[in-house]
Amino acid sequence: GGITADLEAMKRVGIGGVLIMEVDQGAPVGPVDFMGDKWRELFRHVHAEAQRLGLEVNMNNDAGWNGSGGPWIKPEQAMQEVVWTETEITGPQKFSGTLVQPMAVAGYYRDIAVLAFKRVGDYRIPNVESKAAFQRRGIHKPSKGDLSPLMTISRDGVVNLTEKMNSAGRLEWEIPEGDWTVIRFGHTCTGVENAPAPKTGRGLECDKLNREGIEANFNAMMAKLADDTGLEPGKTQVGLVATHIDSWENGSQNWTAKMRDEFQRRRGYDLLPFLPVLTGRVVVSSDVSERFLWDVRQTVSELVIENYAGRMKELAHARGMRFTVEAYGSPCDHIPYGGQSDEPMGEFWTPGGGAIETCRGMASTGHVYGKRIIGAEAFTSADQERWLEHPAILKSHGDRAFCEGINRFVFHRYALQPWTQDYRPGMTMGPWGQHYERTQTWWEWTPSWHEYLARCQFMLRQGLFVADICRLQAEAPPQGFGYFERKGYDWDECGADVVLTRMSVRDGRIVLPDGMSYRLLVLPQTNTMTPRLLSKIKELVEAGATIVGPRPTRSPSLSGYPECDAEI
Repeated sequence: GGITADLEAMKRVGIGGVLIMEVDQGAPVGPVDFMGDKWRELFRHVHAEAQRLGLEVNMNNDAGWNGSGGPWIKPEQAMQEVVWTETEITGPQKFSGTLVQPMAVAGYYRDIAVLAFKRVGDYRIPNVESKAAFQRRGIHKPSKGDLSPLMTISRDGVVNLTEKMNSAGRLEWEIPEGDWTVIRFGHTCTGVENAPAPKTGRGLECDKLNREGIEANFNAMMAKLADDTGLEPGKTQVGLVATHIDSWENGSQNWTAKMRDEFQRRRGYDLLPFLPVLTGRVVVSSDVSERFLWDVRQTVSELVIENYAGRMKELAHARGMRFTVEAYGSPCDHIPYGGQSDEPMGEFWTPGGGAIETCRGMASTGHVYGKRIIGAEAFTSADQERWLEHPAILKSHGDRAFCEGINRFVFHRYALQPWTQDYRPGMTMGPWGQHYERTQTWWEWTPSWHEYLARCQFMLRQGLFVADICRLQAEAPPQGFGYFERKGYDWDECGADVVLTRMSVRDGRIVLPDGMSYRLLVLPQTNTMTPRLLSKIKELVEAGATIVGPRPTRSPSLSGYPECDAEI
């Protein structure tokens, strides 16, 4: 009864659908287990009632509001990171002993390699945790300057002992003369779980670098709901029509079972001799080590974009659903991540306007990848605004989001009211969000407000955005969003892949295949650029494009080692 009453209340005031998230934020836990038989029966009822009422249903792809995970994700299918232990030994002598196994989270650990090198000094690369994608933080500038040879590991000074250690961790090695550091590298789960989720829906977050991770999560949930509701690809419908991934709150990961092969294929060299760099040590030089770390982050970024978001879109389409995403907070470049979706989404908070930069970022994503609908988690608020805001206050915030490029609002939030009667104030979502449901005193007064928003959204979906400038982001993964003063000129921003695969020149304008065009391409304030991107920019200039910005002098990547020192 409560489900029907909620959906009918939405239809009555002119709301077109619902994005469902099952969260644990203080409401009493009911008797129905997430994704249990009764839960799935209730979801079929949601779908049937939405079809009856002509409403769309978008279902978050797990319990909670972050990521993709649940109790069905096994440790080997979960997010992975590199771990290690170190042993100091001295030669010459025959060493026969067990190397301590690195940390195992959720009881899961697998070896990567055992490497040895002559002991070096105490210098460690600054901020290596973020540079090596152990953490998702702002990437600090590369360290510069020559180091003493006592602080660096030579390229041919890394000895691979992997075959000399058995499955129990016992190493047999004739140690050459000198003081040696032996590192046993492996990988384990990061331990991050989907949240804030009820206990019955909580579990490990799936591996975002391996297609098998999101496949395991999709098959355990959304594929079952597609079966339950009889979805068919290519069929226009209401009811369940989409699945969603919300903003990334899962930290980072820097390994997956196929990482070494993926790295070799994408970067063109073996990462194994450079693994000591992940511990903060310097191999060859600071410059070479920093460029290796760039390659690690770039590989992580590409794998998230392709094997997580890209695969999610394929899975959704194969079952007749669209894919929507709030594409930020991740250890990958945000704009190409959002470009893998059917509908990129930003968010904005009231009353302070927080996170509004995500709206312009996701609008840029939509423009440069030809996505006509750009959504936003709209009017999100926190505890201090409980019950104090209403449409007359919210309107100016919504108009600002429209000006930033948003053309679909997803109100945050409507808390499920399990009763057929209007018990007031009813269930809430803890401290979060507008109290935007049928228990509001002004709920029945909102149709004109919703009609205004719907008219704005319809008009903003006609034609194409007009911008003078396209700003190219630096090749500095993970790249977020810039926010630039307009100063009379409007703009989008894009990543290198848009320049490489989608840009051409027509009558002096930079054009994209979906119809967008720009007068000017602005290069980032950086002295590094990959040769492939620089070559494409040269082609655009020769074709008559106007491009401004600094002249890069070298590549940020170590690809092509040992020729990596050649300038571009």
